[in-house]
Amino acid sequence: MSTTFKIGVVLQGSLHQYWKFVQAGAKKAVANLTAAGTRIDLVCNSPLREDDRGEQREIVERLVREVDGIVLAPFDSEFLVETVDSAASKGIAFVVIDSLLKSSSIISFIATDNKAGGALAADRMGRLLDRGGKALLMRYQKGVASTEAREGGFADRLSTYPEIELVRSEEHAGATRDAAKVVGEAMLREHPDLSGVFTPNESSTAGMLMALQGAQQAGKVTFVGFDASDLYLDTMRYRKIHGLVVQNPFLMGELGVRTLADHLQGRVVQKRIDIKPVLVTPENIDAPEVAKLLHLSRI
Repeated sequence: MSTTFKIGVVLQGSLHQYWKFVQAGAKKAVANLTAAGTRIDLVCNSPLREDDRGEQREIVERLVREVDGIVLAPFDSEFLVETVDSAASKGIAFVVIDSLLKSSSIISFIATDNKAGGALAADRMGRLLDRGGKALLMRYQKGVASTEAREGGFADRLSTYPEIELVRSEEHAGATRDAAKVVGEAMLREHPDLSGVFTPNESSTAGMLMALQGAQQAGKVTFVGFDASDLYLDTMRYRKIHGLVVQNPFLMGELGVRTLADHLQGRVVQKRIDIKPVLVTPENIDAPEVAKLLHLSRI
């Protein structure tokens, strides 16, 4: 007789390719678990906009009335703590993925080693700007633990390249590509002598790319971003993007559901699982191991 559990997946959004990869990984875990005799009823529900904390909380509060556990990618480290702690006290299990939540109630945290990812980007920038120059660090959103760790890792590592001057964006890029484009345009006007740019997530990378293209600086300014999409990879082939630190969101979603299912079946699970990021460049983009990581054929 098979066991059945109902699991919710609540992400930061549903439109960006990154979150589509996470959801695809979650569905793969469900298929494997079902084949092994553990039936999972999966409910995926996420905010439309990737800055709508209120909607995400409403989704979680609604789901806790009908599921055994939730795989959650919170917007920041604090907003949902009370909601999660309250639900956990009533027996709902939470696995947090992607971005830290400061709650002792979660059973496992699964994420990219974001500080290491920022350091990878800084090393790429340092190698390409071997003659020095100004490098812009575009900040994403205040309070988002994952991107703040990337930004911190980038700044810390870039400080070991004394010939490069770090410039931080005065404004945060915000949750959309259009908002990031506006901030990117302003920074390019303010610093017309930029030699390099680092962006810490998918939407900020897209917005800065549009800003650079509009200013006819794409390819002239060394550009290192975070996360992958078909658009970025095609642009990289023309060397308008010089490096992308790529996560494995497919694996993150798969591990999230598997870990939660293990817990619901009474198994001991790891409290923290780190996923190593990979630097993709024009030189290695077609390498088999990189192509496999990008999962482009699975979506």
